[in-house]
Amino acid sequence: MSLPALPSLDPHALLPHRFPFLLVDSIRVVEPGRIVMGTKAVTGAESSLIGPGATGGVHAMPHLLIVEALAQLSAAILVALLDGKEGAVGYFIGIDRVRFRSEAMPGDVLDLRVELLQFRRGFCRSRAEARVGSESVVRAELTTILRP
Repeated sequence: MSLPALPSLDPHALLPHRFPFLLVDSIRVVEPGRIVMGTKAVTGAESSLIGPGATGGVHAMPHLLIVEALAQLSAAILVALLDGKEGAVGYFIGIDRVRFRSEAMPGDVLDLRVELLQFRRGFCRSRAEARVGSESVVRAELTTILRP
């Protein structure tokens, strides 16, 4: 028995960002307005990874760029919460309980997951995590505000 296909969104249609600022490669909606998942393939071509690393090797993807990727992914949750409010804009306003656990190196694929914790009066709180395989790289709670 096959599972139903999950709806997916085009990051280029959802976000105003473009290369090199677009940090999400694909977006899958698991539960509309509640849970979204995405991926980011870490390559050596990003400007933040070019040059020798601290140990003479290549750089790992900076953790704060991974947090930005999670914040960009959270836009897919906000779309379902808009309820026909055309022209509303989401502003990323805060990060809490951030934990940097591991590194994402060129060649890794980051599995991104964002889950809505609370939405009230335009404030959206969500829990986000980025993983490489079974290993957690970054965990954080994100706060976004929706304004017309």
